[in-house]
Amino acid sequence: MKKADLKLTQEWDKTFEKSEKVNHCKVTFVNRYGITLAADMYVPKDASGKLPAIAVCGPFGAVKEQCSGLYAQTMAERGFLTIAFDPSFTGESGGEPRYMASPDINTEDFMAAVDFLSLNDMVDSEKIGIIGICGWGGMAINAAALDTRIKATVASTMYDMTRVNAKGYFDSADSEEARYAAKTAMCAQRLEDCKNGEYKRGGGVVDPLPEDAPFFVKDYYDYYKTKRGYHPRSLNSNDGWNVTGCQSFINQPILMYSNEIRSAVLVMHGDKAHSFYFGKDAYNNMVNGNKYKDNKEMLVIEGAVHTDLYDGGSNGAIPFDKLEEFFSKNLNKQ
Repeated sequence: MKKADLKLTQEWDKTFEKSEKVNHCKVTFVNRYGITLAADMYVPKDASGKLPAIAVCGPFGAVKEQCSGLYAQTMAERGFLTIAFDPSFTGESGGEPRYMASPDINTEDFMAAVDFLSLNDMVDSEKIGIIGICGWGGMAINAAALDTRIKATVASTMYDMTRVNAKGYFDSADSEEARYAAKTAMCAQRLEDCKNGEYKRGGGVVDPLPEDAPFFVKDYYDYYKTKRGYHPRSLNSNDGWNVTGCQSFINQPILMYSNEIRSAVLVMHGDKAHSFYFGKDAYNNMVNGNKYKDNKEMLVIEGAVHTDLYDGGSNGAIPFDKLEEFFSKNLNKQ
């Protein structure tokens, strides 16, 4: 598997402060489709022996310099070797054309991260977990349903990207007519892109923010468009995905076999998040009829909105103590 020669930024350009408790470096690895992925690796400075490891990704349309890196660095402070990676077609990772998404390829990205960690000399290959944030929470559960090497999974403030693309927010467009209209528009855009020789971008988080914007749009703006979370490589902070970037999500549902996951899964969500229904339904579907449901958990964080679990918000909403406890238990951290 030949890795592409990616141009990686070496200076610290994260949206969070650098920790003095961990060592940091850039790494790359290749997925099953031959796409080279870029990641930040965080290793505890006092590490010895083979470590339990965690791969982190998300949110959908974000980059590793934002909240996935914060999660990864914080968990490394707590004794885990971690990586935060950019998914295919985005950030510093490879893949052409840019700014595309795929339920299959993006699930594979997590599995490729597990490949990388499994073969790392510092990692105990029997002690690997993953964290998916927002849209990557759904991808993380999907990966756990497919990859038996994953021993523990956390889905934080998750989206099911196939559901929201096929049914709209809050399932408000769950009809054959609405899906037909969406597919017709996508197909028309494909022809325009072919004529123009380039893909039209969909636009990231709206800016300027309309006064009558719904709360969840204001919530995203507060993170992606301000100093709190803005990053120049983030799709959500800038011009967004290609308009046709998520077309295949409409008729390729993920989480089909989530109720067959044997490994441990923690779904955590704020009860004030607009996306709360994704987490609740994903958890219920995962445990329904699953004879391995005893190691599945749903953690509801009272008062937290969607982006509070990106960076903690104003009140430190991310339950890192719980994450450490969950992974320590299920990865048998010594």
